[in-house]
Amino acid sequence: MTLYIKNMVCDRCRMVVRKTMEDLGLHPQRVELGEVDIAEEAADLGLLRDRLEAVGFELLEDRRDQTVSRIKRLLFDYLDLQDNARTNVSDYLAEGLNRDYSALSKLFSESEGTTIEQYFIRLKIEKVKEWLTYSEWSLSEIAYKLGYSSVAHLSNQFKKVTGQTPTQFRQSPAQARRVALDQV
Repeated sequence: MTLYIKNMVCDRCRMVVRKTMEDLGLHPQRVELGEVDIAEEAADLGLLRDRLEAVGFELLEDRRDQTVSRIKRLLFDYLDLQDNARTNVSDYLAEGLNRDYSALSKLFSESEGTTIEQYFIRLKIEKVKEWLTYSEWSLSEIAYKLGYSSVAHLSNQFKKVTGQTPTQFRQSPAQARRVALDQV
């Protein structure tokens, strides 16, 4: 049985979900971002739902919510591709979900109140903030790793989203302006 779980955005999330399920006597066979396969077909989903909510997750039972969660997971995965020869986002999502991109886009917009493109831009900007804070990479290297056509394009998008340039962000003393990826 595959369960879909909202707000799983990192390896630590996977560990917490696995531990929560094991504490309930469930046997997760595969724990990925947003998806868990369990052996039990007749699991007590009510208790699991409560336990997951207590630690900041949400069990998704609606097909539309599951699809939106899968879109987000694929966008996280796409960000981690360190290859500039990647396909474009719309093709990547359509192929990954085996659905027409326009249908995915419409569903996502209706559910999230923003487009996939705008959501993905915010994800990329959060990744830029992370790398500006914790890496020694230049803005040129960051732009290349995230597939931007130029440093100027990255800088303009960064300023539009955050209100400051990447250089201002890197030089400012308080780095608490980052947003958790599940809050984007």
